[in-house]
Amino acid sequence: MPELNLIKEWLTTTGVRLAIVIGLTLLGLLIAKVIAGRIVAFYQKKYDDAEHFKRATTLGNMFRWVISSAIFFTGVMLFLEEFGIEVGPLLAAAGVIGIAVGFGAQHLVQDLTNGFFMMIDDEVRVGDYVEIAGRAGMVERINLRQTVIRSFNGNVHYIPNSQIDVVTNMTKEFSYCWLEIGVAYREDIDEVFEIMEKVADSLKDVEAVAKYIYEPLEILGLDSFGDSALIVKARLKVKPITQWKVRRAYNRLLKRAFDEAGVEIPFPHLTLYQGQRKDGTAPSLNVRSSGAEGEL
Repeated sequence: MPELNLIKEWLTTTGVRLAIVIGLTLLGLLIAKVIAGRIVAFYQKKYDDAEHFKRATTLGNMFRWVISSAIFFTGVMLFLEEFGIEVGPLLAAAGVIGIAVGFGAQHLVQDLTNGFFMMIDDEVRVGDYVEIAGRAGMVERINLRQTVIRSFNGNVHYIPNSQIDVVTNMTKEFSYCWLEIGVAYREDIDEVFEIMEKVADSLKDVEAVAKYIYEPLEILGLDSFGDSALIVKARLKVKPITQWKVRRAYNRLLKRAFDEAGVEIPFPHLTLYQGQRKDGTAPSLNVRSSGAEGEL
């Protein structure tokens, strides 16, 4: 039968070439995935360092995305050629259309440009905790077009790279556990400093956080006189992204130490000033309690 012969001829010629194109495309995508994984594994084995591992993961993902896109595009072009579709005119038309569309796709070009330089400059890596475009969270994925972060409450934010003008990386190489401690005006500041240092030293015995602390507590001093408290500022140099965990552990021990030493952690106070008469006397203050009978 002529139809059967045509099918057989198509399967033995065009069909075979199509299968080869599809197979090579899939193989290329697999190879890109394997190479990206090998890059990450190489850095992890060679440096055994979290910072190098995060950078390798980011660059590996970028390599995989770029190479996979190129392989997929090439495979589609070869696939169309096997059906007798001239690819040359399509590419030429795409170039002309691309020029016209380019004026309306400036944000896409800016996405790719910003993403490229962000990764080359090592500003953001997968696993970093960052604040970008008004959103804060853990970087789960980054490519040349967009950055995906997940906040502490689980929300996932997809941020085009063109919207990123300032990057605040809170976990680059190390972090600081920032402390602002308020104590009552009556307290001896030197005694407060001593208690804070002792509490910081006792963190070495807390198994859950001891391994995260890089340096002893650095007390910056009495920073300001608040409305009802003296504000002492200090910091601990810690492993990236552990600053919140260390601060919670430190605050817990500090509260206990302050209670034992009788150091007051003040609450807001209000001072009433009645004013003075010209003769230096002050008017009487009448206070009525609405919660109980009688006057105070």
